[in-house]
Amino acid sequence: MRQFNDVAELRAALRAWRAAGERVALVPTMGNIHEGHLRLIDAARAHGAQRVVASVFVNPTQFDRPDDFARYPRTLAQDAQALHGRGVDALFAPPVEAMYPDGLDLGAFVEPTHSAQSLEGEFRPGHFRGMATVVIKLLNLVQPDCAIFGEKDYQQLAVVRAVVRELLLPVQIIGVPTVREADGLALSSRNQYLTPAERDLAPRLFEALQTAAGEGAEPLAPWAQIEAHHVDRLEALGFRVEYFRFRNAQLAPPAPGDCRRVVLAAAWLGKARLIDNQPFVVSPGQDDRG
Repeated sequence: MRQFNDVAELRAALRAWRAAGERVALVPTMGNIHEGHLRLIDAARAHGAQRVVASVFVNPTQFDRPDDFARYPRTLAQDAQALHGRGVDALFAPPVEAMYPDGLDLGAFVEPTHSAQSLEGEFRPGHFRGMATVVIKLLNLVQPDCAIFGEKDYQQLAVVRAVVRELLLPVQIIGVPTVREADGLALSSRNQYLTPAERDLAPRLFEALQTAAGEGAEPLAPWAQIEAHHVDRLEALGFRVEYFRFRNAQLAPPAPGDCRRVVLAAAWLGKARLIDNQPFVVSPGQDDRG
């Protein structure tokens, strides 16, 4: 595995791979690599990538709180070892000035619209602008045939797909199912903020999502009441819920005829902010109360 910090050196390596006709995949990460990230590497290979580029960049413009950015785990040496072990061809780990050569007072940025306005967009102002801007920068640098994202960040994946589609970028965006611990907790770098007692409690968020998905798939499901019920139950357990909502696959409020739906949640447990989701399918022709 070759490691790059410089944009020009990365581009030179990519030119050689493309000249040889090799299919390139990009796996963008913020580091602190865990098994969930490594499954993205596996998915890149499964989709025919002959060369896999993984990026490790803690992007300052997508953090809505300076304290969260400051304490986000940075473990580049361990990350490089893990990525090398999974067969990554290139690790791109740029300094901030390589990605933002004119500083963080941006002269231009990417501002997602519809899919970014609710849910995370309500509680993390500016997050999707920063995320979309850095993803477009990475796609422009690497110019991959495909880019791989985890479905745990369901809304992020939806926003990336919308931006790529709107900007007519020639890249396939591939989602990979959420990787979980044996008790159901979605793998996340922020799980390490949980105390032992909170870690025991954390899987209850996914349990609530699974239950709500089953309830929401029933005919005439009362969406608002189900949401409120699970918020109350989670908060009684000690979670501080920011949202627990049903949406269709494009993240709009569900409407009759939307067969593919998802229930999404974000909740604080101590110092850890957990996000998760559960997609489900409603049989065609089922009605609901909304």
